[in-house]
Amino acid sequence: MTRPAPTSLAARVVAWQQRHGRHGLPWQDTRDPYRVWLSEVMLQQTQVSTVLDYYPRFLARFPDVTALAAAAQDDVLALWSGLGYYSRARNLHRCAQAVVHQHGGQFPCSSAALAELPGIGRSTAAAIAAFCFGERAAILDGNVKRVLSRALGFDGDLASAAQEKLLWQQAEALLPHEQVDVYTQGLMDLGATLCLARRPACPQCPLGGDCVALAQGAPERFPVKTRKLRRSQRSHALLWLEQGPWLWLVQRPGQGVWASLWSLPEFDTAEALDTFVAGWPGQGEWLPPFKHVLTHVDWTLQVLRWRWPPGVAENTAEPAAGFQPGAGRWLRLEEALALGLPAPVRKLIEQDAAA
Repeated sequence: MTRPAPTSLAARVVAWQQRHGRHGLPWQDTRDPYRVWLSEVMLQQTQVSTVLDYYPRFLARFPDVTALAAAAQDDVLALWSGLGYYSRARNLHRCAQAVVHQHGGQFPCSSAALAELPGIGRSTAAAIAAFCFGERAAILDGNVKRVLSRALGFDGDLASAAQEKLLWQQAEALLPHEQVDVYTQGLMDLGATLCLARRPACPQCPLGGDCVALAQGAPERFPVKTRKLRRSQRSHALLWLEQGPWLWLVQRPGQGVWASLWSLPEFDTAEALDTFVAGWPGQGEWLPPFKHVLTHVDWTLQVLRWRWPPGVAENTAEPAAGFQPGAGRWLRLEEALALGLPAPVRKLIEQDAAA
């Protein structure tokens, strides 16, 4: 099978992008590396429709890299709450501080230098460099791996670092000498709109005529990656402790699931939580358990909602001293919702407030 020549493939991607690609997204038509970088980070493992909601709100609060660098991490996590993969937000904050303190508030203009910043990998660095500075740098995110491996019939196992390196080399060889930004956007758009993981729209693809995977009748077999993620199961109990208008939250450790977010206190088992609250005043109610799906884990959570007796002196703004389960804070509802909360915890609180 004859594989498409580099110039032919690039030219068709560019032509398709100009006619059929996405052009109205808010992070397009800009060469501001801050805005491009922010969109690239938000779009990692997140659908465009979701990012369209978060992106303008984030920019309104942090309009430039200096504002983001100066923010408290809690403020950044609060605005990120619900997007998931919170390490992205922590790295975003660290990267902004590095740009300000190490580069005078200006993003480096080469992909090599960009890749040295916290949280910016090779593909993201190349995207920023291509869109903002016109550098001939190849990207290879999940969508682009799928497009190129199918078009080229690249059947190397991408679970192997050596095989991924070979695909990087082919991606670099395909780069056009002009309009690299249009080409880069075109590859992204093909992967997002036509060359889908399942049921790809091959008849509409500009590369269909020379696509090796299509000619073999098995586009969904590509890309090849034999190492599968092993999903695990876990189960914990959460304590939803209230006292009048106050809610008790704790900040989670800086490592692990929901790192640095504010959440309900966690217990290994429902039995452990039952033992913990034994003898407390007030009353508790176990809510129906629910499953929270993470990248590698199906996490079953049980929530005990415990209403501590008000005990608040008339005309005071503070909750009664009461028992405090670990280092944390009593917070009013609006204060709690202004913090970085895990999505299921935020949903519980918001649904209760709306009831």
